[in-house]
Amino acid sequence: MTQTFAALQTRSDGERYVTSLVQRQLDDLPEGEVLVRVQWSSLNYKDALSATGNKGVTRQYPHTPGIDAAGEVVSDSSGTFAEGAGVIVTGYDLGMNTAGGYGEYIRVPAAWVTRLPQGMDARTAMLFGTAGLTAGLCVEALLDNGVTPEDGEVLVTGATGGVGSLAVALLAHLGFRVVAGSGKAEAADWLTALGAISRVSREEMLAGAERPMLKPRWAGVVDTVGGEPLANAIKSTVYGGSVACCGLAASTALPLTVLPFILRNVSLLGVDSVEPPLAVKAAIWQRLATDWRLPVLEQILAAEVTLADLPPWFDTILAGGMRGRILVRLS
Repeated sequence: MTQTFAALQTRSDGERYVTSLVQRQLDDLPEGEVLVRVQWSSLNYKDALSATGNKGVTRQYPHTPGIDAAGEVVSDSSGTFAEGAGVIVTGYDLGMNTAGGYGEYIRVPAAWVTRLPQGMDARTAMLFGTAGLTAGLCVEALLDNGVTPEDGEVLVTGATGGVGSLAVALLAHLGFRVVAGSGKAEAADWLTALGAISRVSREEMLAGAERPMLKPRWAGVVDTVGGEPLANAIKSTVYGGSVACCGLAASTALPLTVLPFILRNVSLLGVDSVEPPLAVKAAIWQRLATDWRLPVLEQILAAEVTLADLPPWFDTILAGGMRGRILVRLS
């Protein structure tokens, strides 16, 4: 087996951070039981933060980003996985402070590795990626809290992003009437093709932000942005409704009173896709491969790129210019 491999590496260059394709040694990889040959990865907001020097995501550089990886096992000293087994690695410390999926190989603890579900290949897994896992966890949270298609409309904020677009498609697939919240008017037809019944603009989502309560409309919400859009969504949720919150692109602040919670019995459900137990992740991946399999998944693909082609996309996703998913092909 070759001892060198291609990887993207972000390093400090004076006052800025640059990312370029380099050759690395297998011996450079961190300790871990499982060596994986990465076949596919994807682009996430957190990857772009890491690749542009955000110390809240990555503390030390040079570094190889990539919080998603799917491929096959080369070796496993724990005995958990056979050589050649298809696997998925997302979350935990991958791509943050542990060399990530933008390299042709990763070495990680066995406790981070999920088997690729039967009927799902590595490319499909990365079309979902952390975004799909997060969307799935949000939808499961709503379902577990009793939200049903018969209860009324559900809102997805940040609907053109990776998590948002997959949440729109998944909720529609499950029979919900989905309203897509997005500031991109040009994406209306695309969102309809994913299953949304209508779109609400950013201005509509922010209307009445100064009021403590708004007219009830949403039976459920998947919020991917935080800030005032999340606050207004909570204020507009019907009695007994639920809001699954997973993002912070708009803001980490939540300008809100307790009134929606104590007067309308609204539930705010926090969703994390980084640290859930492996069994929880595996269950979502299994559903995405079976009863949650999306017939419109390929329509969510914005571009398929190589490692060398990826860096220009970092600024695009940070500026909110992404629509759907970017697949990264490594082999």
